Amino acid sequence: MTVSSNEANADQAEHWTTEAGPKWVGHQAQLDALMTPVLDLLVAAASPAPGDRILDIGCGTGASTLEAARMVGASGHVTGADISPTLLDRARERAAAAGLQNTTFLNVDAQTHDFPQARFDRMMSRFGVMFFADPPAAFANISGALVPGAQLTFVAWAGVAHNPWFDIPRRAATDQLGDMPAPDPHAPGPMAFQDTDHVLGLLAEAGLEEATAEIAEISLTPPGTAAETAAFACEVGMAARMIREFGASEADAMQIERAVAEAFVPFETDHGLRVPARLNLYRARTPA
Repeated sequence: MTVSSNEANADQAEHWTTEAGPKWVGHQAQLDALMTPVLDLLVAAASPAPGDRILDIGCGTGASTLEAARMVGASGHVTGADISPTLLDRARERAAAAGLQNTTFLNVDAQTHDFPQARFDRMMSRFGVMFFADPPAAFANISGALVPGAQLTFVAWAGVAHNPWFDIPRRAATDQLGDMPAPDPHAPGPMAFQDTDHVLGLLAEAGLEEATAEIAEISLTPPGTAAETAAFACEVGMAARMIREFGASEADAMQIERAVAEAFVPFETDHGLRVPARLNLYRARTPA
């Protein structure tokens, strides 16, 4: 599959199409289960209503788009936008299987795509807006697609230290392989929006109004045992990246997975694993 090189975020397109994308498709059911509380938080805050026209940015394999489509009903419509055709293929399959005819999926770079102006009533995103090379430009572009006074609602991670889902695999991989270079905390990636003051500044720079940030403490709900969850976490998260970048041996990878499994055991409950997570919930509005 060829990824266009003229996109502002071509590196992200390449990553989510050829590297991460197939893994996320393969683990789609596990990821949806893991992130169910995140989606619940997002839709409660975004409040999709019957008849709404919603733009879902970074929709991935479609969980958020499909949930919003159910909420807006036949009189509404949800457009899911993502930079990865790999993820969108699965999203379209799921929408068809669910019989949801009020969805459209766009394979675009939301930072630069020429969206129809004032088309949508709301924008929402579950972990889909932290990867832009130029966030103010991206939010300004997205805002142009929204009606005046429309609400943007999105959720982002509040930092590795507050999220064992990231921190445990990172620590296990570091113990086995050594440290990675310290990343730029604002660089595009899962943790780019951990600093709420920084993000509120980006939203203001994009011309948005009434921007707020709220810390949300939830529990992620991965399916399966601690050992099964460790294997899953080492396929799609920080440990997978470190294993790849260090060129780790199979023995190293197995040791990392064992360490992750051991660290997840305290999160086992009678209802399955419950992994604490801290998120940042952002809201803003387009000018009226």
